[in-house]
Amino acid sequence: MVIPSCFSLMVNMRIISKVMILSLSIIMVLSGTTYSIFLESENHIKSATFVSRSFEVGPGKIASKALYDIEFPKGHIGVKSFDAELVDEDGNSVPLYETYLHHWFAIKYNENITMSRYIEQSHDISKGINYTRNDGACRGFMLPHYWGLGGESRGTSSNLPDPFAVEFGNPTNIPHGFKEKWLFDILAIDTRGAYSRKGCTECRCDLLNLPKDFYNVTRDINEQPLSLNYKGGLFCCKDNLQCKLRKGFHGPTRKLSLRYKIRWVDWDEHQVPLKFYILDTTDRVRTNGSSTIHDCQAEYTIPRIGHGDSPHVKKANIPMKKGGYLIYGTSHMHTGVVNATLYGQDGRVLCTSTPKYGTGKEAGNEKGYLVGMSGCYPKPGSVEIKDGEILTLETRYQNKFRTGAMGFFHIHLAEQLPNKDLKV
Repeated sequence: MVIPSCFSLMVNMRIISKVMILSLSIIMVLSGTTYSIFLESENHIKSATFVSRSFEVGPGKIASKALYDIEFPKGHIGVKSFDAELVDEDGNSVPLYETYLHHWFAIKYNENITMSRYIEQSHDISKGINYTRNDGACRGFMLPHYWGLGGESRGTSSNLPDPFAVEFGNPTNIPHGFKEKWLFDILAIDTRGAYSRKGCTECRCDLLNLPKDFYNVTRDINEQPLSLNYKGGLFCCKDNLQCKLRKGFHGPTRKLSLRYKIRWVDWDEHQVPLKFYILDTTDRVRTNGSSTIHDCQAEYTIPRIGHGDSPHVKKANIPMKKGGYLIYGTSHMHTGVVNATLYGQDGRVLCTSTPKYGTGKEAGNEKGYLVGMSGCYPKPGSVEIKDGEILTLETRYQNKFRTGAMGFFHIHLAEQLPNKDLKV
């Protein structure tokens, strides 16, 4: 059975409806594949850690998976944090130099209750599922997730201060006859024995065993034939492809999972809801009459310019239809990032997210890899984005050739503030 991959899930709802003919195809894993390790209560905050269904990787292999019906807290809740990492069969953290976690995205969908048994038995998700998205404005179904990072996951905070949370499970927001569920979109690249670890993690097309007619049959994000100038990125990192290995290298296959921890509260009148937006530095904003179209591309190539040390800078001017008070912000970038900054229309700095690079061998501190991005926690009410304000997102990478670079900025906005003292 064919279903959406990491790109087809993001690209467009029209593409999702054509899941049976997509070339970017992967294996679907359905319900009953995750389990809870523990559940504890910390004051009013609950927490649970889960492990997803495993998937197999081998040296140089690409694993692009959509894991449906993952375990998620039940009921009407407010999520305070969502953190994830790759682990092996014994629960050990997997270092990035063995298997690079390109990204993981947590995506919400509603499943028709009357179709649940059919979907479980047939593995056919072309019927009975409606995908939903965050509050961001990228067109179609581009960047729909509510949480998601990559190799920097272990060192990037996702905690939201009290009394703020992202609301889910509200029965009034779930269509009658449907049930709210979640899936993981995961791209992991096993680089054991890789001819070029850097090249494999950037999905360089010339390092992967693409079919001979790849450029003839592959469509880009705009449903146009993929350009011969496309040298690397998500389109070349299809599930089960092989990245070039060093001559004579052999290594065992193994099974990996995504271990994830969620902290939440039961929703009540004391919680303040947050809107979640993903801003993309590749957003080619344009207008069509009175409509604003956010033509997000999700990734871009960085050419090396000369021999100087000045970073490569990419900017996007992004109008915010709806504003609010900034409660938390951070960015999702790749190794080589210098920083990412979000500016207000008047040039004021709203948030700058800076990288942390590893210096050792242990998981979470891998030398040379991006292992964390800083976040911003302004005093609630001190940073306000006005309705209609045009924000500028600026991302900076080192001046080195790089494919598949990403520049996302995640912001949580409150449309109202509580009338009581806050704890961070």
